[in-house]
Amino acid sequence: MILASASPASVVLTLAAAAAYALPAAGHARLSDRAARMALLLAWLLHAVVVAWGLLGDPPRFGFAPAISMTAWLVLTVYAVERQMFPQLQARWALAGLGSVAVLLALAFPGAPLHVAASPWLPLHWALGIASYGLFAAAVVHAWLMMRAERQIRVAADPHAGVPLLTLERLTFRFANAGFVLLSATLVAGLFFSEKLYGQGHSGIRWDHKTIFSILSWVVFAFLLLGRLRFGWRGRKAVRVLYTGSLLLLLAYAGSRFVLEVVLKR
Repeated sequence: MILASASPASVVLTLAAAAAYALPAAGHARLSDRAARMALLLAWLLHAVVVAWGLLGDPPRFGFAPAISMTAWLVLTVYAVERQMFPQLQARWALAGLGSVAVLLALAFPGAPLHVAASPWLPLHWALGIASYGLFAAAVVHAWLMMRAERQIRVAADPHAGVPLLTLERLTFRFANAGFVLLSATLVAGLFFSEKLYGQGHSGIRWDHKTIFSILSWVVFAFLLLGRLRFGWRGRKAVRVLYTGSLLLLLAYAGSRFVLEVVLKR
């Protein structure tokens, strides 16, 4: 752990965000809807400040845990927007727990100091990668909700208790499609313009773990979307392929950085 590298302000903000997330996560059965909503909004705002502090602080740092933290924040942003359109969407307690764990993980493992960017396009490349993480994570959350709704239908639960199954399915694949577009753009930039992004010594394709897992995840997602388009894949088969691709994508950056930062301590 690298807690010593965190500033006192960063520690206070992170603990405040984690506590605000923990309220609706741990007390969802006892809190009123308004109280839970306000606690989640406060946590979301504090989380945004923590993310910005990590990237703009002195020195700015980044690693696997901040990437997971930013991904969790993006998923919560998507949830907040969707909640306005689908008030019956019920995932607040689970996402609040995810947010609490994510901010604490980023506090414990803040990553390595960022070097001066070799190109002004490098932050855009990072933003594309994190955005694709966030969109696929949102797709995974909706796939989980879809499977939960399907189980409720099988046991003859109230069909009007949540978002309709077909709506969840459409949302899942919309996020998967958008994530695939951003992942494709990220891969094209990283594979073919690495020298312009990272400077001298980074020309050509580097066949490291990040590149291999990223390409494998892209292939799995392409297989999923093609199967959906040509063969109408849906339900458990589609969800299993989505989970597989998301796991490979998680291993591509967060997994490889975890090994470097935590296991090998580089």
